[in-house]
Amino acid sequence: MPNISKQGREVDADADVVLAADRVEKTYRSRLPWERDVDVLAGASLELRAGEVVGIVGENGSGKSTLMQCLVGALAPDAGTVSRPGAVGWCPQDDRLYERLTVDETFRLFGEAHDMAEREIEAAADRLTERLDFQRFRDRRVDRLSGGNRRKLTLSVSLMHDPDVLLLDEPYTGFDWETYLAFWDLAEDLSERGTAIAVISHLVSEQDRFDRILELRDGRLEATDDA
Repeated sequence: MPNISKQGREVDADADVVLAADRVEKTYRSRLPWERDVDVLAGASLELRAGEVVGIVGENGSGKSTLMQCLVGALAPDAGTVSRPGAVGWCPQDDRLYERLTVDETFRLFGEAHDMAEREIEAAADRLTERLDFQRFRDRRVDRLSGGNRRKLTLSVSLMHDPDVLLLDEPYTGFDWETYLAFWDLAEDLSERGTAIAVISHLVSEQDRFDRILELRDGRLEATDDA
């Protein structure tokens, strides 16, 4: 039987799991004998189902970005498993873009990495630059973009291959209010089409936009009182 989310829509409890982490552990080992190892993740578990929007919060230094890198496969956990049966899109906290490429060249680079055809790349660039309102900068180099437009580009290339799950690490840093609203309109459309979305942030506002909110505390994920 479906549950009703905070957004007032049905959330299918039997929907396909598109990403799962089971008891993930990660420790950063000290290279110096007088410094202590840092235990960051201590058995964090998570399931993301098609169409749900999940917020993951935690204090600075709690390990949120480490968790995100383990989920996407950029960092190998020391223990535990991560399963990714669906295609994954990742919008990292730091824009990982090539400074000397233009916006269009960036789309082509990432599209080719996703084995997309040229017409698919062009269609994705048209759609996303219009949706996030930065189409007039398509011939501009990355190093000449504002911080907000760099974030738009990072978000766009994480979405251009229509992933089953979208992992967002502090995604709207640098957005103005109009872009923030456009981001959530886009997230709602993606969710309705079945894309699972996880937003990692030190602070989650407008909690009714999320189906669940989890807190990373002492290396584990726990449901918050507001979930």
